[in-house]
Amino acid sequence: MTEKEKNDFFYVCSLIEYIARQTKNRRGVIVEALGKDGIEKQLYDAEVNHCLSFEQVSDEVIEHYKIQNGDFDTITDCKYTVPGFMDIGKLYSIMIEDCAQPGKEVDELLKIFSSFISDKISDFQTDIYYQNPSYLECSYEAGYLLD
Repeated sequence: MTEKEKNDFFYVCSLIEYIARQTKNRRGVIVEALGKDGIEKQLYDAEVNHCLSFEQVSDEVIEHYKIQNGDFDTITDCKYTVPGFMDIGKLYSIMIEDCAQPGKEVDELLKIFSSFISDKISDFQTDIYYQNPSYLECSYEAGYLLD
């Protein structure tokens, strides 16, 4: 993956996290609404969208893809400091870079955001987000949290 592609994936992963928080949805709901074509479009547009606010791009994506509000709120009642959406976006982009076969990064993004590990990362009442990315990747590939 080139540096530009890494930056684009980081941006899109952060955008997915931002939209999910705004709409109180699981991250898998967001990637399902966008679909592979929508993810590819966001990656294509990422270089330009970097110049816009996340709020503006998020509003446009929510409206265009008709993303409804959900009830997956892991932030409101969290007792601990919630990591920023860009921190989470960075984690996802690292996982995609490490887990994807070359040329299959979009497919891996869809799989990771739709897997059990995404809900675990989003549970800010736990320390899962703070775990080593290698541990998260191995758990994701195993299909469950490793001991």
